[in-house]
Amino acid sequence: MADPLYDPKNEWEELSSVISNQSAKPEADPVGSKPGVPHKESILRFNIKPEELESYLNKYIVGQEEAVEVIATKVCTHFNRMEIEKSISDDEKIVGNIKSNMLLIGPTGVGKTYIIKLIAKKLGVPFVKADATKFSETGYVGGDVEDLVRELVHEADGDISRAEYGIIYLDEIDKIAASGNTYGPDVSRAGVQRNLLKLMEEAEVDLKTPHDLASQVEAAMEAQKTGKVTRKKINTRNILFIVSGAFNSLEEIVKKRLNVQAIGFDNNQNSDQKKKHIFKDVKTEDLIKFGFESEFIGRLPVTVLLNELDEEGLYKILKNKYSSVILGKKLDFKAYGIELDFTNDALKILAQRAYQEKTGARGLLSVFENVLIKFEKTLPSTNITELMVNKDVVVNPEQELQKMLLMFIEDDIKKFQKNFLIDHGIFLEFEKDAIEAIKDLAFRNNKSIKQICSDSFRDYHFGIKLMEKDTFTINKEAVLNPTDYLNNYIRNNYNKAGTE
Repeated sequence: MADPLYDPKNEWEELSSVISNQSAKPEADPVGSKPGVPHKESILRFNIKPEELESYLNKYIVGQEEAVEVIATKVCTHFNRMEIEKSISDDEKIVGNIKSNMLLIGPTGVGKTYIIKLIAKKLGVPFVKADATKFSETGYVGGDVEDLVRELVHEADGDISRAEYGIIYLDEIDKIAASGNTYGPDVSRAGVQRNLLKLMEEAEVDLKTPHDLASQVEAAMEAQKTGKVTRKKINTRNILFIVSGAFNSLEEIVKKRLNVQAIGFDNNQNSDQKKKHIFKDVKTEDLIKFGFESEFIGRLPVTVLLNELDEEGLYKILKNKYSSVILGKKLDFKAYGIELDFTNDALKILAQRAYQEKTGARGLLSVFENVLIKFEKTLPSTNITELMVNKDVVVNPEQELQKMLLMFIEDDIKKFQKNFLIDHGIFLEFEKDAIEAIKDLAFRNNKSIKQICSDSFRDYHFGIKLMEKDTFTINKEAVLNPTDYLNNYIRNNYNKAGTE
């Protein structure tokens, strides 16, 4: 029987009262960091030099030497400077310190996200990546950009000290630029910019959000028990913010300004080279005209331009011994005990196809999948342990797969015979013309020998057992018309089998 003195409604009202009065408690004890100072001694130590980080990045990144040089230098300076500031007093710290927050400009698939992930891994700092577009949706509360900072704590396994030296990366930042009017979605975009710029300089962010009821109830119960309210905060002073985007229409804004100043380009230059030269002349005024607020751009003192990848660049990515595309596909096949390799001719064709996709390095993944998906499905069911992807495989994958499978037709039929005998106690004998017919069907229908045999003779054991046989011969007719052949065979031989 329930306790008559217990009233859950009263308890809930009591907890709600504690929640609403938390801010009024004079004995509240903040936990977290003072501006720029971790709440406990950080376990992170930064002593990597720019050239060391640059060399590390260039092992993995192809065709972005200038961008890597700038990014590596400014990232190292940022973190080594933070290392020094941990040992100096508050009086010595610079008021209004401007961090090396970065704006990366470059088309999709050139490695922007990859570079920042590699940096975070090398430095051992928590890393959070998000698309800026999620904060520009209608009805989205601008303050929720603070969730990016809270996510850093999650990535740091709850260690606020480590999170305060993390990296927040926002892609598609160009999508939150206002288009010049003050109505509709542009209002929210400008609001998102303003909320982000607070974090990009220095702000205190509560780890417990006002709309997180569970956290509030937990805090209320703690307050009742201890008489104190613990407010955990994270300071963004040392968090590095990196934003990026393709900025497709920015080129026209820069061109217009350059034309006014009578600056031209050699007509013999191709469009990619012209675009690269134009983007090198990007100024703050261009970004403001693009739709960013001046204060927001002011929080991004470092602008980095990344090159669009051409066929040669994509080929170099594939030839790089650290290529994640190549290593990833090799691992896919190695999971089935198959060693995968590529000829130079094959890689050049794949790079050419990827370039036609116009999605940068992302295009490599799709062209590789298109060529290799049937091999990945079929070869694990064979005895094949090596696959060399050459020009013929890339140009005619299905035909080359069938040639490969037919080389092992006798082994595959023997394997099917063995499994059929184990499963049903019946030995199937295949005539030579039957084997040739199976080979032809496999080639014409793009199926493996195992599939042809399984599809054709899956139910044969029922009819064979009906005739009380333990061996059966498969001829060409049985391969071409398996159901009719078995039915006719039973009709013609069943009585004979019964009288023997």
